[in-house]
Amino acid sequence: MHEWEPPGAIFNDQLIDCGAMASNHGGGIELKTTGETTVVRSVHKPHGIRVANDDVTLRRLGKRPLLTRSFGFMSILGLSCSALSSWEAILNTSVPALLEGGPGAVVWSFIIGWIGTISVTATLGEMSSMAPTAGGQYHWIAMLCPQRYVSFLSYCAAWLTALNWQALSIASAYGSATVMQGMIVLARPSYVPMSWHTILIMWGWALFATSINLTTGRLIARFEAVTLVLHLVGFFGVLIPLVYLSPHNNAAFVFNTFYNNGGWPNMGLAFLVGLPPVTASLVGADCAVHMAEEIQAAAIVVPRSMMYTIYINGSLAFATILALLFCITDLDAAVAAQKTMFYPWLQIFQSGVNSTTGACLMAGIVFTLQVLSTVGTYACASRSMWSFARDRGMPGSKYLVRITGNNLPTNTIITSMFITVLLSLLVLASDVALAAITSLFVAATSTTYLMSCTLLLWRRCTGGIRPYESGSGGIDGGPEWGPWKVREPLGTINNGFACVWNLFLLFWSFWPQQNHPTLDTVNWSVVVFGTVVLGSLIWYAVRARHYFKGPIKEA
Repeated sequence: MHEWEPPGAIFNDQLIDCGAMASNHGGGIELKTTGETTVVRSVHKPHGIRVANDDVTLRRLGKRPLLTRSFGFMSILGLSCSALSSWEAILNTSVPALLEGGPGAVVWSFIIGWIGTISVTATLGEMSSMAPTAGGQYHWIAMLCPQRYVSFLSYCAAWLTALNWQALSIASAYGSATVMQGMIVLARPSYVPMSWHTILIMWGWALFATSINLTTGRLIARFEAVTLVLHLVGFFGVLIPLVYLSPHNNAAFVFNTFYNNGGWPNMGLAFLVGLPPVTASLVGADCAVHMAEEIQAAAIVVPRSMMYTIYINGSLAFATILALLFCITDLDAAVAAQKTMFYPWLQIFQSGVNSTTGACLMAGIVFTLQVLSTVGTYACASRSMWSFARDRGMPGSKYLVRITGNNLPTNTIITSMFITVLLSLLVLASDVALAAITSLFVAATSTTYLMSCTLLLWRRCTGGIRPYESGSGGIDGGPEWGPWKVREPLGTINNGFACVWNLFLLFWSFWPQQNHPTLDTVNWSVVVFGTVVLGSLIWYAVRARHYFKGPIKEA
């Protein structure tokens, strides 16, 4: 693609803008709008591609720039890789497929899921380049759908996006807490994990993540850049001793061994019901999208960081799967250890390196990285909530939308912490109750992805998206391609495949891991998802339709 001259910027002292007046001002751009004058950063060329100034682009989309752009490519890549924490998470999420479908089911379901996720992420990247705002999916839906459906569809997508990131934040805190308890059991078998222990640990990690998020944008960006290094170094710190010291299974065991322990009529069903949990470690690439208003050159950096996140995390997670499966020495012992240590991989580490101390050190690396990942998940959760509140969709929007002196959405950050604190109390009733909340993530995320990808496919097939050079895109001007786009015809083909994959993943995410499930083994995501959707529809019919009209044009 060649160099464009997008709207809202000045090149060679020539004004290219349909909604504002601009002039050169001390090496920057002086943007004049009704009642205010703002000096914003000059246009620059990241990675050799000329793009419009970030703040001008945001105003063109109808939003005022309120957050400080502290993130560059490496720092947002660190946040994305850490928030997904795919190689760390796959140790946990691969368990259902391993127990019910066998090693082969884990390997091949991950490969299929990785291909599908790459396709979806590329399509999301195109939309993030068109409209790099914290609202993400619901802003894209409002931009792409017919006018008469804007308020309803964007409202549904906004609720699901806000809630699924809250669910992931809770899941991150819960996962870190139970890994810590499992490590204690590994080191001191006499320890008996208690529910209130889990709750207190969750509160501690929620407070830690909140404290980091309440500092400054620049400090958070540096923190995430360091986290990226630890994410990569920690991977080798775990896998090298495991692979080097453990006895190895043969390739036939890893790639060709399948079980049907769930009691399904055939192996095909057993394989498919285990696919969503394995793929869950890759879901959530939109985390960079919700940080878009704090990223420099967002129209280019956001989609590129999303793609690199899936490439890096997918590669590390696949290597982790292979290492774990090749190094399993006693699968029955690993399964039995789940009852006391929470996770079979703790026993696999212990038997693999033949050392409790070594296993604890390796598990400590995983634990530390999972704790660090809570910072990124809370950041994304708070921004998605803040964006929805900015458009007056959240209850208590006047409180949630406030920006404090450090240019951060402090109130939504604190609110996210209290949501974790309150819902963590469900552990006192049953771990199943909390699992029902956290299971919302895959289904809700797939739904918002499906809605936005389908509308993009409809627009691109009907010629409803203007080329990037044409200018004046946005909410009122209609959709316009951004500087990052998949070349045709591959873009349309990939977009169609992304829609099919999202629908496929959504359908199987509601299935239980076992045929004829009990209350403890049933997949509660369908109940939680249905309740959330029904509740949001009722609230929309009663109240929200009177005041929520989609993204508000502020600038």
